[in-house]
Amino acid sequence: MDPQKSLSYLRKSAFICGCLLVIVCAAQPISAQRGGGKAEPKRIEFKRGATSTTISDYVRDDEEAEYVLSAKKGQKLSIKITSVPLKSSVFQLLGEDNDTLGLEHDAAFTFIGVLPKSGDYFITIRRPTQAKGTSRYKLMVTIR
Repeated sequence: MDPQKSLSYLRKSAFICGCLLVIVCAAQPISAQRGGGKAEPKRIEFKRGATSTTISDYVRDDEEAEYVLSAKKGQKLSIKITSVPLKSSVFQLLGEDNDTLGLEHDAAFTFIGVLPKSGDYFITIRRPTQAKGTSRYKLMVTIR
């Protein structure tokens, strides 16, 4: 093979490989955006005939777990969270319009109250500290 043709072929191959590398690297942030970002809250649903459910999960470092619950005006909602290590997970409860439903703090361990209107209610679980770590929680939700 002619050395000039070999060099030309090598340059073309290197150029094509370089272009592919640029395309792959440029596409990486786009695919990360689609898969990342804020996830939809997990919907809490009760088994047929049941009025309560328990969710077991964990949050790590500054992660948050989000849930949504559909309820009707006048229903009594009860929420309790327990965690390991003790008191290492807290929750925040908000109505559809970000109303706090009378919770005095943005972090609680229990809530019992009559719901003021029909719609979705949002529960956010997080760790009450900025320190690194993992909290395993059980979220007990009852609605009557």
